[in-house]
This record gives sequence, structure tokens and C-alpha cells, in this order.
Amino acid sequence: MNLVEWLQKLMTNFGAGWVMYLLIGLSVISVAVMLERGWFYWSLRDDIAKLAKQLREHLHVGDLDGAVKRMETSPSAEAAVVVACLLEADRGAKAAEEAMQGAAALQKMKLERRLAFLGTLGNNAPFIGLLGTVIGVVQAFEALGRQAESTQAAASAMAPQVVMTAIAEALIATAVGLAVAIPAVVMYNVFQRHARSILANTEALSRVLLAHLVAEPPTMARSPRAYGPRED
Repeated sequence: MNLVEWLQKLMTNFGAGWVMYLLIGLSVISVAVMLERGWFYWSLRDDIAKLAKQLREHLHVGDLDGAVKRMETSPSAEAAVVVACLLEADRGAKAAEEAMQGAAALQKMKLERRLAFLGTLGNNAPFIGLLGTVIGVVQAFEALGRQAESTQAAASAMAPQVVMTAIAEALIATAVGLAVAIPAVVMYNVFQRHARSILANTEALSRVLLAHLVAEPPTMARSPRAYGPRED
């Protein structure tokens, strides 16, 4: 038995059922990821325009303590970055900017967590379904070949029906692969757009503070309490 015959026997013995189970399992995982990511982004909602206005108000009167307290009450990723920036404000604009960049990188990792799975699934689920279709077609033609060997007359009459039925069943795997891939791609794009929007808001809000620090280095007194890193 050569390699081609061995692979054909392997595919026909296992069939395409395992491909369907794999796609169903991946679809369940993808739905769980979508729900978790949707809840995560929902939990970060805040009125960023109002937040920026209140930040400016605190900065204009030189109240860094008040700015920190206001930012800490916000659940948004933007506020978390600004808090990190504010905690270094008394050390100068450069230190505040470095703290901002570090906090922004951390928030970016949190925002993009598990999105790679959705992107990978969206790109590869159709190919997994296509594999199931190929296996099904191989099975169909092998069954057709066995019929041709057994009864030539009956096989010639049944051949079109057998092939069409087998191919129709095999194409279900491709359809399932597309059904798994399309929602994953759509939600991946939606979440990526939300992440980019949040990071853009973070940059804008942090620049408000940096502009104030560059124009007027902070000389105001800070309260004696020690600020620790914000926990999300």
C-alpha cells in the first residue's frame, strides 16, 4: 500500500464527523470569548468628554489630588492611564509621559486579550470546513468505485444520485465552517474598533494633562497619602 492509498484509507475510515465536532467546539469557545469581551468593554463605559472637562477643571486650579480622586472613580481604561500619569506629575512632564506610555501599553494588552483567537478562528474555520468537504468527497468517490466493481449496470444507474447525495452532505462541513468564521470575523473587527477608540481617547485625555505640565510645571502641594497603582 502506497502513501496515497494509506491516506485515502485513513480519511475514509475516520470520515468528516470529527471535523464537524471540532467546528462545533470552536464555535462554543468563540461565543464564550465574544460574551466575555463584550462584558469587559461594557464595564469600561464612561462619559469621556465629561471626564476630560473635569480633569481640565482640576488642573486649572492646581488640584492634582482632586484630579486623581476623580479619575479613580471612573471604570474606564482612559482614566486608569491618566491616574498613572497624574501620580508622576510632580516629577515633571517627561516622567508623566513615560508613566502614561507604560500604563497605555498595559491597557492595550487587556483590551486586545483573546482577540487573536477570534481573528485566527475567522481566518481558518472555512479551511477546516473545506477539509471536511474534501474528506466527504473522497468517501463519495470511494463508495462509487466499490459500486462500479460490484454491479456495473446498477452502478451506472445509481452513480449520479450517489455522487450528488454524498457531495451535498460533504458541503455541509464548508457551510458550518463559514457559519463559525463569519461571526468571529465580525466581532473581531467590532472589538478591534472599540479598542482603537479607547486607546485614542486615552491618548487625547493624557495629552490634556501633559499639555498642562509642559506649560506650567506642577508646584502645588500633594496630600500625604501614598498613591498605589490603580487596580482594574
